[in-house]
Amino acid sequence: MVNFLLKITADLENLTNLQPQGGRDDPLFPFYFKFKCGFCEEVSSKETCVCLNETVPMPNGRGTTNLVQKCKFCTREGTATMIPGRGKPLTKELSEAGKFAPLMVFDCRGFEPVDFAFGSGWKVQSIAGTTFEHVDLSAGEFAEYDEEGRCPVMVSNLLASFDVVK
Repeated sequence: MVNFLLKITADLENLTNLQPQGGRDDPLFPFYFKFKCGFCEEVSSKETCVCLNETVPMPNGRGTTNLVQKCKFCTREGTATMIPGRGKPLTKELSEAGKFAPLMVFDCRGFEPVDFAFGSGWKVQSIAGTTFEHVDLSAGEFAEYDEEGRCPVMVSNLLASFDVVK
């Protein structure tokens, strides 16, 4: 059993609290990333979607997991189980310090997650208090004008990484 912590960072201009639409443990938020097989080390060609509210039975019949997937190259099975409760929003302070914010922990067996893809379903708050919902980061950035705060806002230079954690 290996736990992988997905961490994110970005440049936030006049923004703070970048997080999934429904909060840090949003059951409907889709996480898209590729997997590297733990046996043959082949990386999947397409991103796989994992959501907290979607569960399937474990291959051995003991409990449930969020994803069961076979490697297309060696046909070995792997699982990914999401572990909520460890995520935090990316704040302006973390962003300015160049630090990452933890997003979600994945218990992966048989493969490891790589190449997280930012998509839609985010929310972020301006420093003036305006909340921008249903933000799409799939283009690699978000730019808007905050009428209330009378300033431009922007999310750019998105980065994500996975760290092994206990």
